[in-house]
Amino acid sequence: MPPLSPPARFRDPESTKYGFTDLVLVRCPRCERVARVVPDPEPAGDARHPAAWTSPAARRRLVCRACGLTRRYEGPAVFRWGETTDPYFRQPLWLRTETRHGTLWAYNLEQLDLLRRFVGAALRERPPWYEHYRKMSYIGRLPAWIKRGKNREEILRAVDRLRASVVE
Repeated sequence: MPPLSPPARFRDPESTKYGFTDLVLVRCPRCERVARVVPDPEPAGDARHPAAWTSPAARRRLVCRACGLTRRYEGPAVFRWGETTDPYFRQPLWLRTETRHGTLWAYNLEQLDLLRRFVGAALRERPPWYEHYRKMSYIGRLPAWIKRGKNREEILRAVDRLRASVVE
């Protein structure tokens, strides 16, 4: 598959990294292939913790289609900036790779595509400095080495490798 050509212009959608956690691609703890962490639609069923007491965002399921592994998680998500594990099961992310500048990672293909559009764009537009989300958005909190134009080709190659590892 030929690499996608990046757009010439990028406008920050002001999304945060928390908005990408509906689907998280992780390494399966049993077979080491790609597994998914998705919201768990079923209630917990425990009389001490009825489903009404737990927000749907706090119930997750890890599912591996390769080996059939299924695990449930109920509790708070633990987010640490730059950490390359999922915030629920603490499994290593599938979409991560090392570059000579640092670790490049994404929770899912949607976040990876946003990163690719940002890095590949010649013109990057963001809201004015005084708007609240400018500094708190996913794009605003990226490390400086990802934002530098001189690293563009290396980062785009890494993003394309990560995308190919899922799309195969």
